[in-house]
Amino acid sequence: MENTMSFGEILEAADQLSLEEQETLAEILHWRVLEQRRNELAEDIREAQEEFRAGHSRPATPDDLMAEILS
Repeated sequence: MENTMSFGEILEAADQLSLEEQETLAEILHWRVLEQRRNELAEDIREAQEEFRAGHSRPATPDDLMAEILS
């Protein structure tokens, strides 16, 4: 059985930590979020490269993209 906590419960638990522990927790969470964003970006890049290799996309300049958006 998985024990999950609600966001509010997590905040309440964090309030029980010392200020130093709260700062450490905030720093750890910050770095974890950055790592997850990096992983998502890397996956997006891999997917885009695969689409390009498969011929589902083509190179475009910023002017090409703006012309397409505005048309």
